[in-house]
Amino acid sequence: MTSSYTPSELGRRIGSGLLSFPVTHFTADGLSFDESAYRDNITRLATYEVGGLFAAGGTGEFFSLTGPEVERVVAAAVQSAPAETPVLAPAGYGTRTAVEYAQAAERAGADGILLFPPYLTEAGQEGLADHVEAVCRSTSLGVVVYSRANAVYTAPTLARIADRCPNLIGYKDGVGDIDAMTRIYTCLGERLTYIGGLPTAETFALPYLELGVTTYSSAIFNFLPEFALEFYGAVRARKHDTVITLLEDFVLPYTAIRDRRPGYAVSIVKAGMTAVGHSAGPVRPPLTDLTQDELDELTVLINGQLTLPT
Repeated sequence: MTSSYTPSELGRRIGSGLLSFPVTHFTADGLSFDESAYRDNITRLATYEVGGLFAAGGTGEFFSLTGPEVERVVAAAVQSAPAETPVLAPAGYGTRTAVEYAQAAERAGADGILLFPPYLTEAGQEGLADHVEAVCRSTSLGVVVYSRANAVYTAPTLARIADRCPNLIGYKDGVGDIDAMTRIYTCLGERLTYIGGLPTAETFALPYLELGVTTYSSAIFNFLPEFALEFYGAVRARKHDTVITLLEDFVLPYTAIRDRRPGYAVSIVKAGMTAVGHSAGPVRPPLTDLTQDELDELTVLINGQLTLPT
């Protein structure tokens, strides 16, 4: 299948609005992908306008999915999302495996690739550049690199890749290093689209906007889409007072629950889905679900937003 977007068009499109990172639905035992429920959820979220939809991303538990499952999830998202909404698929692990994921994404009809860090192995900048270039060469789709963990890209490395790979379209920051982000934007300017990718990216959205980061991955959008879009609109309009109020009322109490255990950045999103009556099943090991008390606490917090006057 051929993407509806050229890489450059895709870069502009995803930079123009909030980004949706839907959870992946599992059956109650966590063993199988619940495709029907997933498709229904994509259809529900598609009633809201977003810059792009990232299927089987970090929030979608890419790390716990098999290769065939990833291709099924991506295909389901492509078939369920509106034609005008770009769908990006994941790639990761070793270089040859990442290439296979990228090519599978094209087969499934995705519009772009989010390239996760290589699994486990640390590498220098030259090796990371070779890794990204190999993936970019393997596909005609636009590629976004995710800088975090053992794959933190410097400005010179990104400049090298961008020069050699026209289909490198984006940089997703999962580190939160203001100095590095400043150097990257100063070096590459509008050559790339910049995406905020820290857990609960809303907490960094306003200061990052000043560094050219026009969008971010919103996990909250899964269960409070109206709130997520209101927050994004306030950020883009630089309504500082509104952003601070929304942080105080919801985002920061939410992150306080998120920070109680490693991996809760994903688990709390699935708990949020349960809280609003759209359960997506459990998370898969090695992640753990919120406790019942934590789910109850989160439900009260979410209900406070649902009952606020519009």
